[in-house]
Amino acid sequence: MATDNLTPPPEALLQYAPRDGRFDEAFAADSRIRPHWQYVLDALSRLGIAGLQNRQHKAQRILRDDGANYNMVGQPQKTRVWGLDPVPLLIGSEEWSRIEAGLSERAELFDLILRDLYGPRELIRNRILPAELILSHSGFLRACQGLNMPGEQQLILHAVDMVRGPDGQMQVVADRTQAPSGAGYALENRTVMSRILPSLIRDSQVHRLALFFQALRRKLNSLAPNGGTPRVVILTPGAYSETYFEHTYLANYLGYSLVQGGDLTVRDGFVWMKSLDGLHRVDVILRRVDDIWCDPVELRGDSHLGVPGLLEAVRAGNVVVANPLGSGILENPALLKYMPRISEFFLGHPLTLPSARTWWLGDPADREYVLTHLPELIIKPTSRRPGQQSVYGAQLDEKGLAHWHRELTRNPAQWVAQEANLPSTSPTLQRGGLRPSPTVLRGFAVADEGSYTVMSGGLTRVASSGRQMVVSNQLGATSKDTWVLASEPQRLTTLREQQTSLLSGEQSSDLPSRVVENLFWMGRYSERAESATRLLRTTFMQLNSASTLPDSVRHQLLQSVTEVTGTQPGFSPQDPQTFDNPETELLNVILDSGRFGSVCSNVQAMLSCTEEAREMLSGDTHRVLSDLRDTLNDLPAQLQPDSLAAPEEALDPLITSLLALSGLSQESMIRGFGWRFLEMGRRLERTLQTTLLLRALLVPVLDDDAEEQLLEAALMCGEVLVTYRRRYRSQPELRNALVLLLLDRSNPRSLQYQLDQLTQHLYELQGGASTSLLSEERRTLLEARTLLQLSRAEQLAELDDQGQRQALDTLLSQLFERLTATATLIAGHYFEHQRNPQQLVNTRWGDEE
Repeated sequence: MATDNLTPPPEALLQYAPRDGRFDEAFAADSRIRPHWQYVLDALSRLGIAGLQNRQHKAQRILRDDGANYNMVGQPQKTRVWGLDPVPLLIGSEEWSRIEAGLSERAELFDLILRDLYGPRELIRNRILPAELILSHSGFLRACQGLNMPGEQQLILHAVDMVRGPDGQMQVVADRTQAPSGAGYALENRTVMSRILPSLIRDSQVHRLALFFQALRRKLNSLAPNGGTPRVVILTPGAYSETYFEHTYLANYLGYSLVQGGDLTVRDGFVWMKSLDGLHRVDVILRRVDDIWCDPVELRGDSHLGVPGLLEAVRAGNVVVANPLGSGILENPALLKYMPRISEFFLGHPLTLPSARTWWLGDPADREYVLTHLPELIIKPTSRRPGQQSVYGAQLDEKGLAHWHRELTRNPAQWVAQEANLPSTSPTLQRGGLRPSPTVLRGFAVADEGSYTVMSGGLTRVASSGRQMVVSNQLGATSKDTWVLASEPQRLTTLREQQTSLLSGEQSSDLPSRVVENLFWMGRYSERAESATRLLRTTFMQLNSASTLPDSVRHQLLQSVTEVTGTQPGFSPQDPQTFDNPETELLNVILDSGRFGSVCSNVQAMLSCTEEAREMLSGDTHRVLSDLRDTLNDLPAQLQPDSLAAPEEALDPLITSLLALSGLSQESMIRGFGWRFLEMGRRLERTLQTTLLLRALLVPVLDDDAEEQLLEAALMCGEVLVTYRRRYRSQPELRNALVLLLLDRSNPRSLQYQLDQLTQHLYELQGGASTSLLSEERRTLLEARTLLQLSRAEQLAELDDQGQRQALDTLLSQLFERLTATATLIAGHYFEHQRNPQQLVNTRWGDEE
């Protein structure tokens, strides 16, 4: 890059010191600013460090509210909010033209390599590539020999990791071809930056990203083997994938259905998506699942992430998978050693973007060099494994060097070494100032009309500290928005210009039954959590009231906590000590996430369901869910045993968040399948929880004063105590309370209201007036409604000859039984599918994983 016309840094950036021996993106060696950085750094300097920190906090809040996160490998419960630095990475227009040409050229070359390795294998035949480098690699799938997709290119998406060496030139250090990630995060970064620095982006004339996604949509739609309007789905490994946020983000942005392996089935040689209204044929699968996991019949037999029979459907030409199965072989970093010869063989000239100098230890000469120069090199495996990172030889001590000498000698063909051209640095906001951080740029190319369209930008990752040599998300790297500066203002282009013509209404209504099931259980778990929290809050209020609680009321309240939440053994007459010192047990019922029925257990189960149905939830809903997670994390600190604070106050924010979630489902969700099942789950569970509560508090017969206190507790849990006082202007009486809690259709928490709503949902779901036959679930629900409608509050409140409230107990018991049966019938009707076929033989002999 040119170093003339450099400008001294503004006052606010004088503390920034580029690192010796590294190329700095923004500053030359004499600390003067590079020309294309001048305008942006002047603007950031005017903001000052405090202003930048403010923008960074705002960015993190937006990312949190958007649910943008990154899951850690092997730690399914550990996620972190996606990190975004407010200082972008800038690339000038002239330099970007060279990079863009190099990325397009490299994608074309890798497409030719893919065709050759699963076709004639001329590269092996002409001894340009060693046969053992390809044929012994785990990414080479013999089952994919001869697979071809429609169109001129086989490789649809290609991602390239680049670093700038000390000479300022970009070089490639890795290629990603199986399921390249990062494009969605780059788009999210741009969206956030346009909110925190809108005028700076506009005035800097930054290239937009929408053209890349237009090309991606155009290409995927063109791949449909059957013509017409294609059905395209995005196949994800699920909510515990590291980049699951990106999967849902792209599905929403592109308008495609997000599916997991269990949502798809192969029948008669075609791939179908299982939804509530039947099977929908799938034409194109954009996969985010690695090769080996995609088909448990022909590839990895223990996989639950793929679709049994998928390869056979691909061979028959009935579905297209992008990127094609088998493309993982192109991620072998040992290929970089041979790229100059491959380029000359296929293209007749060297690559525009050179690769980092690479040695493959399967070559004896390379192995000898690597073992004698290990401290100068970076060691990488030829096949990526979860959690495995590159090793920088200069950071190894004598023991580490000896270990790697042994490892590289024991399995030499499984390792490569690369020259440790330490990446360039860029200004990053760290530790209260701008610091130089190692920087890696990932560029993206998508096949498009005979060539490749390159994203005008990319995903820039920076190390979490200047001392870190390996830049990896798993090691805590953060990201930057990548600004390619245009020489003139950009025409406004968005993906949504094409959305109407490319998407049919039928496509947008596709909903895998798995998503609907998770919405159903989201409703149930949220009601369980709310019911338990309300009861616990009421119990704490009664226990901590100024007046002493009678032992009978105290015992009944505590016993009701166990009976309603199901947290056995809990409060039991067989263990009287728990009644004398109830605080420990009550706090466990709230905080013990490993205990079935606890508040934390129910909330976490609900949050897991929201992850599986993430694409169905609005931005405001994600914000409430983030607040709910924060509230849950804060609870242990606020509920310390023997603290002077009132525990019920710590539960108020939790109830508020759950109520906000319920309200948003009413105000923000389209009244489709998803919303109906969410509501049905909520109504079913509210009915079940209310029957449990009323049986625990109102069926036992106590003296008048004690019963009055339990009635008040029941009305408080049902959120109708104020309504009762205004309506009846008297102390609680059982008959009136039963009218309000059981039979009042105007009370949205009464049993009658829940059953009416459930009936209406099932009526609409099953064809409404168009069908006269009652399904089993509607029939069972009708029995429950009839039992309730025929009941009389005064009879339920009366004592029988044995001095018991047998009529009330019987009614509540019958209602619980029929509602439980209704829930089971709904699940059996809509959610239970036959298990997919699995491989009958082991195909992983000798596999060390």
